[in-house]
Amino acid sequence: MIGTRHTGADLLGEPSTLTRADLCEAVHEEVGLSRQECSSLVERTLELIVESLERGETVKLSGFGVFQVRDKRARMGRNPKTGEPAAIHPRRVISFRASQIMKSRVHGASVEG
Repeated sequence: MIGTRHTGADLLGEPSTLTRADLCEAVHEEVGLSRQECSSLVERTLELIVESLERGETVKLSGFGVFQVRDKRARMGRNPKTGEPAAIHPRRVISFRASQIMKSRVHGASVEG
């Protein structure tokens, strides 16, 4: 299962990070394809998500969540160091909203210590 691999950081009580290599290895173990095929599969999946977001499309992964591109308008803000007004330019941002299934699984997960 993805995320069951323990690193040295886990043993020290620090959070670990799931990497692309970890995803590829998990797919390899679960599906049985070669490591090269699994790597290509994971990379292509991520690339398809990025390409969709570049086009401004919403990416919905059922049971996981929704990635959405939002346009932020220009506005005035403040430089936190000096307190002086500063213009914030319009930009596109990616937002992620977790599904209820993911929220309940993460909320119900026990923290190991």
